[in-house]
Amino acid sequence: MTASRPSSTAEELRGAGLRATAARVALLETVRQGGHLGVETIASEVRRRIGHVSLQAVYEALNALTGAGLVRRIAPAGGPARYEGRVGDNHHHLVCRTCGVVADVDCAVGDAPCLTASGGHGFVIDEAEVVYWGLCPGCSTSRST
Repeated sequence: MTASRPSSTAEELRGAGLRATAARVALLETVRQGGHLGVETIASEVRRRIGHVSLQAVYEALNALTGAGLVRRIAPAGGPARYEGRVGDNHHHLVCRTCGVVADVDCAVGDAPCLTASGGHGFVIDEAEVVYWGLCPGCSTSRST
């Protein structure tokens, strides 16, 4: 761990201006270890780790962590919101049309925000969100057989 990085999840939460509750610590660690998780999966894992926590508390903590830039919320069209711990690099996502699995894909072109809009309408663009849709290897194999 580098000297500039907090030594614990609790310290990282406090450094972001958030209270370091047991639920927030468990939630942040769960999201960072889990890939692209839905709220129900996150809530189940947090409950497994610390005991009862309401779904409302999970939503509130996810909103706080997202607002602090500690987790990223992605919401592919037609599917539930998912949360991931990979933040700050403006990566994009692949989504399977059949099973809904989500995978990360690095920036399409160059540095963040990765893509230059053809017409910026006066906006100062700091992020681009790209979702590639298709079939994952498992679904494309099952479809061809």
